[in-house]
Amino acid sequence: MNPTKTNEDKEKAIQLIDKIIHEPARLIIVAHLFVVESADFLFLQRQTGLTWGNISSHVRKLEDAGYVSVEKEFVDKKPHTTLKLTDKGRAAFKEYRKSMKQVFEDLPE
Repeated sequence: MNPTKTNEDKEKAIQLIDKIIHEPARLIIVAHLFVVESADFLFLQRQTGLTWGNISSHVRKLEDAGYVSVEKEFVDKKPHTTLKLTDKGRAAFKEYRKSMKQVFEDLPE
């Protein structure tokens, strides 16, 4: 264990974890959006295994937080929804990853 890291540092790192991203369904959505420029609803549904309603509910929370932008349009008279991680969302996910690394960094295997 790293002697310079105290339990207090670990507790602080845990308290700083973004609760919006930390929820498992939102985490998987954000992780998928982090590695692509944008994705449509069907892609996310296939990749995550979440239902349409589940994705919709979690995307709404991510959108309310300013982490995801949603663009709705019609393609061949069918609705098409495209999702994109915003700059704020990208920064929040990077910070989330950093915090999680700090939490797990010195745990024994």
